[in-house]
Amino acid sequence: MKISVLFSGGKDSSLSALLMEPFFEIELVTCSFGLLPNGELAAKTAKNLGFPHRVISLEWEILEKAYEKIMKDGFPKSAINYIHEKAVETLALDPEVKLIADGTRRDDRVPVLSISQIRSIEDRLGVQYICPLKGYGKKTVSILVEHYLKIEEGPSENTQKADYETELRELIRQRDGEGKIKELFPAHIQSHVISRKNCPEESVS
Repeated sequence: MKISVLFSGGKDSSLSALLMEPFFEIELVTCSFGLLPNGELAAKTAKNLGFPHRVISLEWEILEKAYEKIMKDGFPKSAINYIHEKAVETLALDPEVKLIADGTRRDDRVPVLSISQIRSIEDRLGVQYICPLKGYGKKTVSILVEHYLKIEEGPSENTQKADYETELRELIRQRDGEGKIKELFPAHIQSHVISRKNCPEESVS
């Protein structure tokens, strides 16, 4: 069975793909508005992980609405969750796609879909949506990442990553300047995956 994993090049979506590898034919999918070369960045990481990869284009109107949301709210949660919902829906409209997964963890608040949103997408569009990390807390994810992935981490504004936030930040930068980005986005650490680790066959401890 083939599963399409929404892929940012970060540790969570990468780990999700690794966890499902024994059970599914993995395809990594990066969503882009074309504002930045996110697809190229994600493609390099996907190649290093050993999975096929493709880019799908999201409608510009989605980014515009997300921009309106973040400007109105003064923080990014609603805007990024909105983009994520539309990204899942856009991928689900592909008639070849029947299974969709992402890197949402147990304690995540952004990006995340509600149960009602998931059921609506599954019922309307005839797909199944899977969150392989939903039962994993931050500490457990960190242990698995340390064991299986080579990553680089840094402040979100300095870390190359092909996620929704990157292009939303860029649109704000172009329209409102760097100062507005710092005002709207709380400082946090992002990760970018370099490759798998060649681990010996031993249990994680």
